Amino acid sequence: MADLAPDPAEEKLLAAEPGGRPDDRIDDERHDEENRLKPEYVRSVTTALDEDDTDRAYDLVEPLHPADIADLLELLDRDDRRALAAAITDLLSSEVIAELNDYVREDMIETLDAGAVAGIAEQLETDDAVQMIEDLDDADQQAVLAELDAEDRAAIESALAYPEETAGRLMSRDFVAVPEHLTVGDVIDYLRQREATTDFWEIFVVDAAHHPVGTCELSWILTTPRTIALTDVMKRDQTLVPAAMDQEEVALMFQKYGLISAAVIDENGRLVGQMTVDDVVHIISEEAGEDTLLLSGAGEGDINEPIRDAYSSRVRWLIANLGTAVIASAIIAFFGAAIEQLVALAVLMPVVASVGGNAGTQTMAVTVRAIAMNQLTRSNTGRMLVREMRVALLNGVTIAVLVGLATGVIFTPMLGGVIALAMVINVITAGLAGVAVPVMFERLDQDPAVASSVFVTMITDSMGFFAFLGLAVAAGLAG
Repeated sequence: MADLAPDPAEEKLLAAEPGGRPDDRIDDERHDEENRLKPEYVRSVTTALDEDDTDRAYDLVEPLHPADIADLLELLDRDDRRALAAAITDLLSSEVIAELNDYVREDMIETLDAGAVAGIAEQLETDDAVQMIEDLDDADQQAVLAELDAEDRAAIESALAYPEETAGRLMSRDFVAVPEHLTVGDVIDYLRQREATTDFWEIFVVDAAHHPVGTCELSWILTTPRTIALTDVMKRDQTLVPAAMDQEEVALMFQKYGLISAAVIDENGRLVGQMTVDDVVHIISEEAGEDTLLLSGAGEGDINEPIRDAYSSRVRWLIANLGTAVIASAIIAFFGAAIEQLVALAVLMPVVASVGGNAGTQTMAVTVRAIAMNQLTRSNTGRMLVREMRVALLNGVTIAVLVGLATGVIFTPMLGGVIALAMVINVITAGLAGVAVPVMFERLDQDPAVASSVFVTMITDSMGFFAFLGLAVAAGLAG
């Protein structure tokens, strides 16, 4: 019979005070210097699960912060994750569910019945509840919504009516709005009597039609005499977010104007919710990672993504890349006779293509970021193109001198001059393609991060081979 008593290291882990962050001594037992769960701790939990000692697994997990419980669940494989969830059901609070990765949360929710999911949703803020429910299929969504009370169901159904990744889908419906005829004292009395459902930093002032007419920070309320009219204190100039606005545009708006929160309005200009900076930080992180992955054709790139989804999202771009590679191969085949006569051409071709490809990737990354950050628009596309061409020319000349001298010493001066000129041509072409391809996709209302890399690589490879081999033939190095 296995000895189920915890070892000394586990006894230290179990000594932590539950319900919050442990002290430094205990924290060192669970977390490394970068605040990640240690492998030894994760192994102690999985060992307890393997031995069906759910009590020990519970005791090991109970002291963790909700965010750390979410991290632990994401580190486990599917079977261990479900076993741990069954062992710590009462620890799976709304805070834990809200912190989970989308794929892990979806897998966890599948193990719960509609009533349990509804119970978690009622504890979450509306935007987090929507994020949890939107991943369910229609039948499960309806089952969960039927278990909610009327107010929560109406709020979630209203959010689900907006397209994904818009302010209406992501906004919080927990906010403070007061009529414009109140005094500061009236507002203070109202806030004291109100059962606050969420933290807030500013109060929205609305007219009789519930249109936002101004905002008032809490610090202004607390430092202003009670008899002063709210309209004399509030700031009338405010940034309003349409509910249909894309989340990327919302993030850019917060960044540009330094916002902490902003009112969300419907198509009639009525106040329906608010976006807060914590939501925007998540959006910025998500969008930045998404664009990076799209540039490589890696899909969502989530390590918890199902294998079939990861395969389908990646393979189509590899197939597209195979098609574009055929074009470069055709150019090589066209100059096959020249390559046979001068083997040095085959040796040096990858150098031209590789440097051109890297130059194109650099320019493309800068362009895609500029488009995403609204730094590149129709008004400055020409200036951006000229700038990148100048950078490409400087880079091309620098690399050309280095590779030309090396080739001239190793092979012949004539071949050194040919590869130097080909390098300049290819790097300049790469700079042009790195700007033009993403801009073209953006003008066609397509995500410039999705397919730009495939086409830029095709252009740089094809032009590199054509310029190098064509110049070599023109110079009489090969017939």
